[in-house]
Amino acid sequence: LSLNIHDDLKEMLDSNKDSLKLEAMKRIVAMIARGKNASDLFPAVVKNVACKNIEVKKLVYVYLVRYAEEQQDLALLSISTFQRGLKDPNQLIRASALRVLSSIRVPIIVPIMMLAIKEAASDMSPYVRKTAAHAIPKLYSLDSDQKDQLIEVIEKLLADKTTLVAGSVVMAFEEVCPERIDLIHKNYRKLCNLLIDVEEWGQVVIINMLTRYARTQFLSPNLNVKDAKDDKAKSTPLAKRKPYVMDPDHRLLLRNTKPLLQSRNAAVVMSVAQLYFHLAPKAEVGVIAKALVRLLRSHRSVQFVVLQNVATMSIKRRGMFEPYLKSFYIRSTDPTQIKILKLEVLTNLANETNISTILREFQTYIRSMDKDFVAATIQAIGRCATNIGRVRDTCLNGLVQLLSNRDELVVAESVVVIKKLLQMQPSQHSEIIKHMAKLTDNIQVPMARASIIWLIGEYCEHVPKIAPDVLRKMAKSFTSEEDIVKLQVINLAAKLYLTNSKQSKLLTQYVLNLAKYDQNYDIRDRARFIRQLIVPTEKSGALSKYAKKLFLAQKPAPILESSFKDRDHFQLGSLSHLLNAKAVGYQELPDWPSEAPDPSVRNVEVGLALLFLDDGMASLSESVPHFHSHSKSEGDVDRNSPSSRSWLSQRGFFKRQLGFPLFCFFLEDVLLLIQEASSVQYQNSGS
Repeated sequence: LSLNIHDDLKEMLDSNKDSLKLEAMKRIVAMIARGKNASDLFPAVVKNVACKNIEVKKLVYVYLVRYAEEQQDLALLSISTFQRGLKDPNQLIRASALRVLSSIRVPIIVPIMMLAIKEAASDMSPYVRKTAAHAIPKLYSLDSDQKDQLIEVIEKLLADKTTLVAGSVVMAFEEVCPERIDLIHKNYRKLCNLLIDVEEWGQVVIINMLTRYARTQFLSPNLNVKDAKDDKAKSTPLAKRKPYVMDPDHRLLLRNTKPLLQSRNAAVVMSVAQLYFHLAPKAEVGVIAKALVRLLRSHRSVQFVVLQNVATMSIKRRGMFEPYLKSFYIRSTDPTQIKILKLEVLTNLANETNISTILREFQTYIRSMDKDFVAATIQAIGRCATNIGRVRDTCLNGLVQLLSNRDELVVAESVVVIKKLLQMQPSQHSEIIKHMAKLTDNIQVPMARASIIWLIGEYCEHVPKIAPDVLRKMAKSFTSEEDIVKLQVINLAAKLYLTNSKQSKLLTQYVLNLAKYDQNYDIRDRARFIRQLIVPTEKSGALSKYAKKLFLAQKPAPILESSFKDRDHFQLGSLSHLLNAKAVGYQELPDWPSEAPDPSVRNVEVGLALLFLDDGMASLSESVPHFHSHSKSEGDVDRNSPSSRSWLSQRGFFKRQLGFPLFCFFLEDVLLLIQEASSVQYQNSGS
């Protein structure tokens, strides 16, 4: 059936009627949009690239952009047609021709592509110039030797004042020469001022680039805070502190990106949020919290990315999210990953003021049917107990109550967390250790059993009567235990042998003999090592003297930290931050400079225009007398003529812009105005 349909399309494409060709191309493009393969129609479609009907030609170019890379040989046959398309009066045809040409990934046509890009970069249409910017990374990936020539084109396009081009050329800059920060200096202020009008995805690219630029060109706005701490330590008088004054260009960037926090595009909001987090003074970073909380009402995929970044932000800047604590409460309809991320944020925001509210929430979450979520909640309770000392006993008692839960996974996770909490104050909780020792008969989860056995072995002096009995029970079931449990049983036997050899000597030898013939080589190696270490023989040497120091040394209490703590070295909003691994193409966020670079590099030279400004306007006045008087004499220029209207509009535009500090961005208009005035003056003198 599909073959018959394609035959029908081929007949329509071979027809002499443009209406049939147009209908065929619409159907083919619709097929591509639905993900169907239409590559077998390439010969029939490519013949129509020279069609005079513009609508047909545009759809043909859309098709060719999709399949030119797959059908390179056939596409090369029509390369002369694409070159003619670059000269077409219609800007859409010119742009489409360049797009197809840059999609043919054959090294032999690199010079043709290079020439086409250079010509398109000077095109009158901003849409064609935008397409030229898109073609630059394609050519660079095909032939990196063209980098120097492409940088020249990028430099030219960076000077473009059109918002349509700005985002695309910055993307090309990031792909080809992100290290050439000098190309941004002269265009920095222009990009900041154009940012609000650039398309949404262009805004994302520009903001990310300007974030890296600002980190290399401005001083840290939080120097005063750091200096204050250092000065306090060194008892330096306040009068000797060097006050921080924010660079006007730094302030310009922050001021012009702030309105974008209200953008409808989540990526734009996230880009501005990371910019403020990395560049703004601490007192001003709080403005991004409300915008990020708003995004939590978006699609689940958006929520996931936003919460990943909020989890990192809330570690360092906890205060800015505390007013929105309830926005991170978990709903029953949230997917598991969103629930776990919200838990992470709630745990980061916990403090002495709100901990009682958060713990009440956690008690509700433990009754959830989602087991992964319940396990994460128990871990969150453990972190809260670690970070806030006054609720440690409360959390510990609550976790002990969970040991009687019917769900084995809940009990197992509680055991693991209790083990970590008991390491902080083991002497005060010997009763809990005894209670947990009784659970070895019921709990079957390997990690939980291993945690209980480790806890009994580590603090066997607090339970001297129970520990040998636990070893006896574990020796019976040793061969059927998981490897992680076997290793802890061997450790328990070694510790009891060193502290209570009378009761445990035979048990220890029995366990070591079982481990000696275990299938797992790690267990066999551990058994041999421990036997040589704790049982003194002639071969054991001096190492056995230090057995107690090795096994019974006091261990530091574990630090329960957020899993997002090690992500802060990645730029927020990046794929690398999301994956917690450096992705291909990731660019490190530079450190703040110790001394401020020269700010004059961002100044645009206005001296030439201002020097001749008076003379130019005087020439205008002499050449076009009606600028001064509404009376019309025989020698006056007609006010209704096209040239006079052009002069009046340009002069009005010039006068409007003269009062703005951004006048430097309109120098080309000023110089063109003066040049045209000179030519009018020359014509008048000639006549």
